[in-house]
Amino acid sequence: MKANIKNALISAVLAALVVLPIFGLHLERKGTRNYIEPHWNLVIWGFVIVLVLQLIKPFLAKQMAHIKAPSLPAIKHSTRITLMWLVIVAAIVWPFFSGRNAVDIATLALIYVMLGLGLNIVVGFAGLLDLGFVGFYAVGAYTYALLFHWAGWSFWEALPFSGAAAALFGFLLGFPVLRLRGDYLAIVTLGFGEIIRLLLVNLVGFTGGPDGISNIPKPTLLGFELTRTASKEGAQTLQQFLGFEFNTMHMVIFLYLLALILALVTLWISNRLIRMPIGRAWEALREDEVACKSLGMNPTKIKLSAFTLGAMFAGFGGAFFAARQGIVSPESFSFIESALILAIVVLGGMGSQLGVIVAAILITVLPEFAREFSEYRMLIFGLVMILMMVWRPQGLFPMKRHHEELK
Repeated sequence: MKANIKNALISAVLAALVVLPIFGLHLERKGTRNYIEPHWNLVIWGFVIVLVLQLIKPFLAKQMAHIKAPSLPAIKHSTRITLMWLVIVAAIVWPFFSGRNAVDIATLALIYVMLGLGLNIVVGFAGLLDLGFVGFYAVGAYTYALLFHWAGWSFWEALPFSGAAAALFGFLLGFPVLRLRGDYLAIVTLGFGEIIRLLLVNLVGFTGGPDGISNIPKPTLLGFELTRTASKEGAQTLQQFLGFEFNTMHMVIFLYLLALILALVTLWISNRLIRMPIGRAWEALREDEVACKSLGMNPTKIKLSAFTLGAMFAGFGGAFFAARQGIVSPESFSFIESALILAIVVLGGMGSQLGVIVAAILITVLPEFAREFSEYRMLIFGLVMILMMVWRPQGLFPMKRHHEELK
């Protein structure tokens, strides 16, 4: 009991020290001078809450030991396929009966689904901790932006090159990290992501520097633009060709459907890959690299394939992001984006495709329902991640291994 009280007091004091500079001391300006205004109530509340939680922690541990974490019920393969098609049909029909803001948020969620599935190949399947994944995302976005800016290429012409450029960078990154594991691998990949961002900032004459590249055109449909007027003289927009009245919602829905198609293609390809020998090799590398090498596999090729394929999907997502936003700048590809994508993979369950999809939707959609807590978003996000690591470290939907039972 005494040890429990001692630990609770130490934890409460540390919590108060952490809360004090963030919430307890506010910088106020009065006239021409700045003053530090203390708010002790927040510090006291933080101290009390942590103290109480630490004191009742042993009791909660006993109660939680009897609670089993929820799991998905066993579903037949035919039923799973039927449910999947129903979800896809509902996702296609939904934007036609929803508002613009909701469709915009859903489009952003689908971009994170693409990025999460790409990083899931590197982290979830191959077990390689990558903290610089946003670098490949930036390469894809800037490839389309630069091809348009310097050569006048359209989205569909630049899309395969965006994926190829990101894949090339992933392949090149694979060589310096072939002998690295764990934290060392994470540090090198983190440095790679920052190098990409700083290059985009400093190559002012080529990338536009901090201002980035603007006026990037939206994707076309069958060669027709979905705008009020065509950008080229004598050309027709899709609405003019079909005789429809122009509506800005048409482009919003089109971008959503395009993002849905790209996300489904990413899901289908990654799902096929994990069932192929290369997918088995990724799992073998993740479980034990020494055993993988003893079986005659080449860890070099396995790592390079994981980095290359994961980066390719990030490149496709980056090109779509540039087309959707109409502008790209280095500030869109900071480290926090890499951390967010990695959190999606960890929260959903490493190696679990369903988990990645659900986590991407939750992380993108939930903040929109709590805008009044926007300044505490990262604090709440960190708290949720800590609780997940304590309550369900394997993620929301842990990966299930494919197995066959021999009678």
